[in-house]
Amino acid sequence: MKYDDPNCAYCPPTVRACRNGESGTKGPGFCPSKVDAAPLETARAEYEDETTRRFAKASAEVEGEGYGVWCRAEEIIHFAKKMDYHKLGIATCIGLVDFAHLYASILESHGFEVLSVACKTGAVPKEELGLRDDQKVRPGTFEPMCNPIAQAEMLNAHGSEFNILMGLCVGHDSLFFRHAQAPCTVLVTKDRVLAHNPLGALELADTYYRRLWGPLGPKAPGKQPNARR
Repeated sequence: MKYDDPNCAYCPPTVRACRNGESGTKGPGFCPSKVDAAPLETARAEYEDETTRRFAKASAEVEGEGYGVWCRAEEIIHFAKKMDYHKLGIATCIGLVDFAHLYASILESHGFEVLSVACKTGAVPKEELGLRDDQKVRPGTFEPMCNPIAQAEMLNAHGSEFNILMGLCVGHDSLFFRHAQAPCTVLVTKDRVLAHNPLGALELADTYYRRLWGPLGPKAPGKQPNARR
């Protein structure tokens, strides 16, 4: 069978040939190395750039030194030190400002200068986006839109060398990435239902979160199991 697109998500657990440097011989037909090697060569050439190479090397060093030891909050600190960053920017959900305060204080204790901007900055009403009142979270009240572009532009203007996202919404995070000038990482991925642990839904995709499956899936959405079982 000829494959036109890469599909690592379907690689069997017993294969994962790239981990052993055997993609060309043991990789499935949909392995990127077999489907289209050109982008891989293009990517490899990019690492010849001095800045890119240093960034990738620092990332690999943090992985090797802290694997299974450092939590993500620590990894960010070690990475920023390896890159000799001095000014870090936090783009936070307004609902996580207290956590942003705590993490900013931790970063400052390591000698970093920290900037932080909450998502509601600018207080732009959602009506400017064309939302109706009934589409708000709290109809009948003033409700400012999340403003990730303003967050990015503010951090750009004030010289952030590395941006840390804390709980920006789906889509808002994308806009932030698009407009930020400095490299970015994510400390908190927002999931209001699962205590900011989105992977929990995938872990339970065949039981409590069967509703995730669409009509073309192997299991149609059904009544959720009794949580008391």
